[in-house]
Parts: sequence; structure tokens; C-alpha cells
Amino acid sequence: MTTQTASQQRQNPKNEWIESAKTAGLGLLMALGVHTFVAEVRYIPSGSMTPTLHEGDRVIVEKLSYHIRSPQRGEVVVFQAPPELKAQNLDGDYIKRIIGLPGDVVQVQGGQVFVNGQELSETYLHALPNYAYGPVTIPQDQYFVLGDNRNQSYDSHLWGFVPRDAIVGHASLRLHLSRFGLL
Repeated sequence: MTTQTASQQRQNPKNEWIESAKTAGLGLLMALGVHTFVAEVRYIPSGSMTPTLHEGDRVIVEKLSYHIRSPQRGEVVVFQAPPELKAQNLDGDYIKRIIGLPGDVVQVQGGQVFVNGQELSETYLHALPNYAYGPVTIPQDQYFVLGDNRNQSYDSHLWGFVPRDAIVGHASLRLHLSRFGLL
């Protein structure tokens, strides 16, 4: 068995191709791992989250923290279409803000959102909601989500709750030159 020095290996074109393929394969594997388990960039397709997110914005969706802790009220989350939307042939992923946690009682009345009887302070709204909803108790392992553009958002007040296992992650960073920042 003979060994080659590094300079001898570099001169062998076959070894260069093998090493390049290994490096590219490892890089691809790492990128897929980050995309699947850590974070990914998502495109905002509608104005349902205006003014927080605008149509065409991109956000980084962080996926790790929900393996350690539960989603929190006020977080902007990306989730897979729940059964109620799939039944309407509306598949894909959605982005909304968590308003109600499991066990909460949610009500929308007089342009205000109430959680457990307390008015929710919502400085991020485009306009006050012009509809009434509830009161409804959020089931275990379910979340109530609304768009920040309340009157132009197809959300929980129309179709129901988001199962915990449908939540992909939370939007943590907006990638836009003039509105770049944490969410």
C-alpha cells in the first residue's frame, strides 16, 4: 500500500473530482438540514399581515425554539393549512399572529380583541376589526391566529384554530431594505 502526499493527490484529476463531489454533497446536506430543522426564508404573498409585513416581503422563519418552548401570544407564525382550510382546497402555508393560546377565551367585540376578558393591546394593527366573534375557548393544543390587517385577513375568526403540530416556526426577521428588522 502506497501513500500519496497532498501535492500528488492534487495532481490527480480523479481525486479532485471525487473531493469536489464530496464537498458539494456535504454542503447540500448541510443546507438541507438548516432549511429543514433550523430556519428558512419565506415570501409574503398577500397583504393580510399589513402593516407588519407587506406583500413581497421576505422573512426568516426560525424553527428550533418551538422544540424547546410553546408558541407565545403575539408571535408571528408560519403554519401548514389546518384541516378546515384543506377541506376548502386551500393548501400550503400561512402566516398570522398568535392571539389565543390553548385554554384562552377569545372574543372580538366593538373593534377590540379580548383574551380572557382583558382587552388586548395591539399597536401593530392596520385597522380595528369590523366584525364580532366569540367568546370561544381555544381547545388544548390549538391556537387562535389573526392577520394584522384584520378586515382583509382570512384567519381563525373565519375558519377556526391552528393545531400545534401544524406550526412550522415563527417569523423572526423581516428581510427588506427599508423595513429590515426583528419581528
